[in-house]
Amino acid sequence: MHIIGSAFFVVWMYGLMAVMGLLCSPLLLGPRSWAQRCFAVYRWLVFGGLRVLCGIRFEVRGHEHIPFGPALVASKHQSMFETLAFWHILPDPAIILKKELKYLPFFGWYAMKLKNVAVDRSAGASALKAMLRAARERAHEGRQVVIFPQGTRVKPGEAESYKPGVAGLYGAMDVPCVPVALNSGLYWPPSGFVRRPGTIIIEFLPPIPAGLPRASFMSELETRIETASQALLPSPQGNVSP
Repeated sequence: MHIIGSAFFVVWMYGLMAVMGLLCSPLLLGPRSWAQRCFAVYRWLVFGGLRVLCGIRFEVRGHEHIPFGPALVASKHQSMFETLAFWHILPDPAIILKKELKYLPFFGWYAMKLKNVAVDRSAGASALKAMLRAARERAHEGRQVVIFPQGTRVKPGEAESYKPGVAGLYGAMDVPCVPVALNSGLYWPPSGFVRRPGTIIIEFLPPIPAGLPRASFMSELETRIETASQALLPSPQGNVSP
C-alpha cells in the first residue's frame, strides 16, 4: 500500500507542478507576490496529497524561535519535504539552492522569481562571494535566508560534515542564526519514491546570536542540530524521543 500511495503522490506532486506551472506562468511577468500566491496554492495541494495518499503530516515545534525579520536559518536536510515546508512556515524565506535547479522546468522558473539564491558549487571562491552578496541583499529586504549546512540530503542518523559556507553567511549577514532539527527522512527518504506514514517534526531551536568566532559558531551549530535531530529519531522502543 505504501508503494501504491507513494506512486500516486509522485504523479500528483509533479503533475500539479506542470499544470500549475503553466497556468500560473503569466504571473511570472508581474510582481513577486503574484507568484507567491500561486506557489502557496501548490504547497497546500501537495501537502494535502501527502496526507491523503501517504498518511504523512507535519508538526512544527519551537514556534517562539521562528524569525519574522532578517535571519539566517540553518537546517538539517533529509528530503525534498523541507524545501517546500520552509516556504510554508517562514514569513518570506530565500533558500540557498544548487545552480542546476534553476534550469529545471517549472520549479526553476518560480525558484528564481521568488528570489531564492542559486549557487554554482563548481565556481569556488567566486560562487561564495556571489552567495554572500545575494544573502546580504535578502537580509536587507527583511527576509530569512535558509541554508542546509551539510550541503546535501543525509539519511536519518548518518553523519556528514558541515560545510564552511554557513560560517561565511553567518559572518557576512551579521544576524542571528536559527538552527533547525527535523526527522523528515524517516517518512520521505532522501532518495527513492516510497513514503511511509507518520508525522514529520520540524523543530526550531533557540537562535545563536550574531558575532561569535567562526570556530565557536560552527561547533555550536553542529552540536545543536545534531543533538536535537538525533532526539527526533525512534528510540529502541520504537517511539520518537520527546
